Amino acid sequence: MSIYLDHAASTPLRESAREAWLAAATLTGNASSVHGAGQAARRLLEHSRERIAAVLDCDPIEVVLTSGGTESINLALKGLWWGRADDREAVLLPDGEHHASIDTVDWLRARGARVRAVALDPVGRIPLDGFRTALTAPAPAALATALVANNEVGTVQDAAQLAAAAAAADVPLHLDAVAAMGHLPVSFSAWRGGAAPGVGLVALSVSGHKVGAPVGTGAVVVSRHARIAALLHGGGQQRGLRSGTQDIAGAAALAVALEDAEAERVSEHERLVALGDRLWSGIRAAIPAAELLGDARDRLAGNVHVHLPGAVGETMLFLLDQEGISVSTGSACQAGVAEPSHVVLALGRDQDVARSVLRLTLGRTTVTSDVDALLAALPRAYARATSAARPRRLGAAGMQPS
Repeated sequence: MSIYLDHAASTPLRESAREAWLAAATLTGNASSVHGAGQAARRLLEHSRERIAAVLDCDPIEVVLTSGGTESINLALKGLWWGRADDREAVLLPDGEHHASIDTVDWLRARGARVRAVALDPVGRIPLDGFRTALTAPAPAALATALVANNEVGTVQDAAQLAAAAAAADVPLHLDAVAAMGHLPVSFSAWRGGAAPGVGLVALSVSGHKVGAPVGTGAVVVSRHARIAALLHGGGQQRGLRSGTQDIAGAAALAVALEDAEAERVSEHERLVALGDRLWSGIRAAIPAAELLGDARDRLAGNVHVHLPGAVGETMLFLLDQEGISVSTGSACQAGVAEPSHVVLALGRDQDVARSVLRLTLGRTTVTSDVDALLAALPRAYARATSAARPRRLGAAGMQPS
């Protein structure tokens, strides 16, 4: 048995994206070359860029193709920092962001940035009043960033209001839409609204492998009016923002995957909400002490992030993996050392809770039998995990029995 319930980490490659990648990969030619083969490659590249732009609701010239979400976020945040026109020093970073943003901002901090945090509410929402205050107090920030939807607990933010607040404060904003893409309507133009050039929403990141494109594909939408510096230098491709020979096959596959994800988004939302409700109801019936974390209503469909009291998340993951079920703890693991989830801590919970969570995320390949198999295996795993976590009783001499 092999059941995959970790779609938030990476979702299976779509057959349509695979076919688009293979077809484009047979082309010979560099899109920067002026001969016929090069121009044929360029036509496919730019057609793919146009298709991506149509899904993201932006101008094709604003689509900068990247290797994925991490590069997109690095380009947006470092580029906005280096490209700023004045001596502003503050970077607004809400608590509970993805590590691609946290670690990038930490890197900027070591180079003079002053980080302003915004505390999340108990369900993982970014309070708009706190966000507005941090944008301008004690002085306008150099830039701000925020998740459209939290990648761990699934809480959905009000992207339009965050963008409007940044525009009103004359602060450029980057939105991380990696987790949201394919689940929520994403519109760069609508979220940007009537903001003045260079402020409000100016950059938005997406990643291919979260929507069924190959790993190593992604994009960052960069407003044509954004003040942003490049990270890579060379041939000046993509408005000079991302030099290097462009990945035509990756662009073609990303375009198809984004189109397919958007086409099925509404129907998949309804299906995954039903499956997620089935999963959470079953967990609650089997383990009454279980607690759903994140916003119970405004959350990504198919995201069931649960606190299982008394059970270490890594133990639960291991026990379920032994039964052929792939899940996530939702906690960061760096250099092989498991750490409590920084997102759960940002909700105001303690380290015991942050170490006792599972993130169960459903996707387009998930079926009812997958959910039922997890529900059948979970009580056994929970009983073993809580038993393993319980201190062993001391013997008469104060020694643990052998």
